Amino acid sequence: MRHAEPPTGYVELTVGSARVVCLADVADAVHSALREGTLYEYASRHPRARSFAGRGISYAVPLPGNADNVVVRHNRHGGLLASLTGDLFRSPTRAPLELRVSTRLREVGVPTPIVVGYAIYPAAAGFERADVMTREVSHSADLSTALLSDDARLRQRALRATGELIATLDRAGARHHDLNVKNVLLRETGDAIEAMALDVDRVTFGHSPESVIEANLARLVRSARKWQSIHHARVTEAELDEFARSVRDRSPAYVDTLS
Repeated sequence: MRHAEPPTGYVELTVGSARVVCLADVADAVHSALREGTLYEYASRHPRARSFAGRGISYAVPLPGNADNVVVRHNRHGGLLASLTGDLFRSPTRAPLELRVSTRLREVGVPTPIVVGYAIYPAAAGFERADVMTREVSHSADLSTALLSDDARLRQRALRATGELIATLDRAGARHHDLNVKNVLLRETGDAIEAMALDVDRVTFGHSPESVIEANLARLVRSARKWQSIHHARVTEAELDEFARSVRDRSPAYVDTLS
């Protein structure tokens, strides 16, 4: 099967049975990491690995000879069929899509971590498995952490930053079909907080502004309410209502209808 050319700044290489696309300046490091198995195996065994819970466990590790940490995530299915499909994907898997979408989002001003690269491995019956690496964002935590906090001001600041993220998605016509509280990364930038979109392979483009903002809002608020009921998040309904109002106030689509 012919595969799309990698974006500018990325190279494609083959290491054993793995097909790899990564930033050119980490190609040697990725090649070294793959001598120990898959990228995910390398990360999970690394003595300095730090783990993060999500759909699966992700690991933040340094690549061999590289000062910058990457977060390595093994692609897994979600939803009702996850127990059947597990980590098996039809070619070309989600990994190339995540790189393309991430690149496009960054070009139009939507904050999202840099995809450093991915590796795809053949599996039985024509299926494939994949690992994706993103640049680790220092001094960061996902939105769920802030919503669990007793600090109302922190929750306010986190929701305000998340509103800015949704507004940038709105302007880009980008709908994130899995915009949950674990897929919004918050990082301190001086006195402010910046929100970044994660797991962007679920983002689609070309939607009307009204449908984008309502879909992204509904998905995020539904996730926050789930954390209220299951994890006892401290965020209140009043805070979520104010959050939704402030997001709509930023949207040109809503401003136009009121003018």
